[in-house]
Amino acid sequence: TTREYSPEEMESHHATPIQEEQHGLITIFKDFKNMPLTMKQLGVVQFFSWFALFSMWVFTTPAVAQHIYKVTPGDTTSAQFADAANWVAFLFGIYNGISAAYALILPWIADKTSRKIAHAFSLVCGGAGLLSIYFITNPDHLIFSMIGIGLAWGSILSMPYAILSSSIPARKMGVYMGIFNFFI
Repeated sequence: TTREYSPEEMESHHATPIQEEQHGLITIFKDFKNMPLTMKQLGVVQFFSWFALFSMWVFTTPAVAQHIYKVTPGDTTSAQFADAANWVAFLFGIYNGISAAYALILPWIADKTSRKIAHAFSLVCGGAGLLSIYFITNPDHLIFSMIGIGLAWGSILSMPYAILSSSIPARKMGVYMGIFNFFI
């Protein structure tokens, strides 16, 4: 036999697009509130890692120009500033090349230790690289700083997602990965 549904029952089974959207947003907010501890910890790490990188991308050229090339603050038109900017562009190529090569061996390192240890090691290298920029006075020595930063960059782009993927429910993978990107 076939059961007939009242109009109220039919309406409750067929949500409007607005009701579905509101339900989806509520679910996302609930998932955000109930995110796993690992995700919360990684979110803080990601936030500060990306903050450091954004700062580096914005301030490295003027910092190197003033600190190493002795360019007057605000001078962006001199040959010395252009030399500093060109050197920083080269250095950024170095750290990107290091990160690409490091990304190929990072799974092996994580296998021999753990994902968490591999990521922590990489971030420490990056932090040391960033801090060393302040103490270096020879532009050639900045290559060593970029090696550390490259190790961190290679890990920042992959390892948090690998760590996170093993700590969240598979059915919530898409939602949690999307929420995780808010920390960037």
